[in-house]
Amino acid sequence: MVVINASMVAELRAKTDAPMMECKKALTEAEGDMVKAEELLRVKLGTKAGKAASRVTAEGVVTCFVNGTTGAMIEVNCETDFVTKNDSFLALANAAAKLVADHNPADLTALGALAYSQDSFGPTLEDVRKGLIGKIGENMSFRRFKRAAGGAKIANYLHGTRIGVLVEFEGDETAAKDVAMHVAAMKPVSLTSAEVPADLIEKERSVAAAKAAESGKPADIVTKMVDGSVQKYLKEVSLFNQSFVKNDKQTVEQMLKAAGTTVKAFTLYVVGEGIEKKVDDFAAEVAAQVAAAQGAA
Repeated sequence: MVVINASMVAELRAKTDAPMMECKKALTEAEGDMVKAEELLRVKLGTKAGKAASRVTAEGVVTCFVNGTTGAMIEVNCETDFVTKNDSFLALANAAAKLVADHNPADLTALGALAYSQDSFGPTLEDVRKGLIGKIGENMSFRRFKRAAGGAKIANYLHGTRIGVLVEFEGDETAAKDVAMHVAAMKPVSLTSAEVPADLIEKERSVAAAKAAESGKPADIVTKMVDGSVQKYLKEVSLFNQSFVKNDKQTVEQMLKAAGTTVKAFTLYVVGEGIEKKVDDFAAEVAAQVAAAQGAA
C-alpha cells in the first residue's frame, strides 16, 4: 500500500486549491498517482481542481524576432524573477531568437553551437550562457523555440515577457495581430476542433463520463451528456470556434472571414508552463541546520 505523506498532500493542494482532506482522499484512491488524483478531484469538485493547467511554475522570458516572412520565438528560463529584468539575460534571450530565425538550428544543441559573443563571453551562444551563469550567479537555460518560415506572413504578440504568440497568416495584418492577442488571452490548443490532440479529448471524455455517471441517469442519457460535454470542450479550446475577445458576438473564424484573412498556424508559449518549481520549506531547512549544529557540538 502506498504511503500518502504530508508533502504529497501539500503538492496536490497547491496544484488544485482543493481542501486538504479531499486531496488526501484523492491521493489514497489514486494510490499516490498525482495525475490521477487531479482528475479525481476534477470529477468531484468541478473546474476548481483544474487550476494546475494554467499555473506558471518557473521564471524566464519569451522573446520573438520577425524579419519578413521568417519569424522565431524562444523561451529562456532562469531561477528567479529578478534575473528576468537583467539586461545581459534579456540580451541573450533576444539574440537567441534572432539566431533561430537566421540559422534554423535543428535543436537546442545546434542552437547553442551557433556563433555569438556577449559580455566578453563566446565564441558560441552556449559559451555566453555558461559565462552569464557565472557572472549573474544563477542558472539559466534555453527551453524551446519555434521557427516559422513557410512563406506566410508573420504576426507576433508578447504579453509582457511571460506570454508569446506567433501567427502565420495571409491577409490583413491588423486582423492577424488581433488573433495573436486573442490566443494570448484565451490559450486555444489548436486551430480547429478536428486538430485537438487525442489525449486531451480522451482525458476530457474520462472526466465527463465520471461526472455524468454520478447523475444516476439512464445509460443512454449519460452517453448524450458525455458527448455534449466533449463537444463543448472542443469548441472552447479550438481557436476558430472561440468567441472573439474583441467582439463576443462572433467567432474568431467569422472575424477572419469578414477581414479576408486566413490563419494557417499559431504557436503559444507561456513561461514555465508544465515545469515543476521547487518550493523551499524554510522551517524544515532551519530545523535541519539546528540539528546539524547540535550533532556537531
